[in-house]
Amino acid sequence: MKVLIPSSLRSYTERGETEASGATLAVLLVDLERQYPGIRFRIIDEQDAIRPHIKIFVNRVQAPSIAAPLAPRDEVLVVAALSGG
Repeated sequence: MKVLIPSSLRSYTERGETEASGATLAVLLVDLERQYPGIRFRIIDEQDAIRPHIKIFVNRVQAPSIAAPLAPRDEVLVVAALSGG
């Protein structure tokens, strides 16, 4: 399925869009990690929770957790909040 990557994580993928597969977000993140080592830890923390500054949308609906189910034709959008001072 299509996965849209925020600019802050493109150093891992070298592009804004990639393909990954999985029946849940958790499995999809494992597939992304296999393809782009290090990216998973930037999206989820040590407790397998989505990091506070990251939002994940499946077909434009925010996913509450990485347990969210996925279908092969879904579109996943990872959004990273910008911060500064």
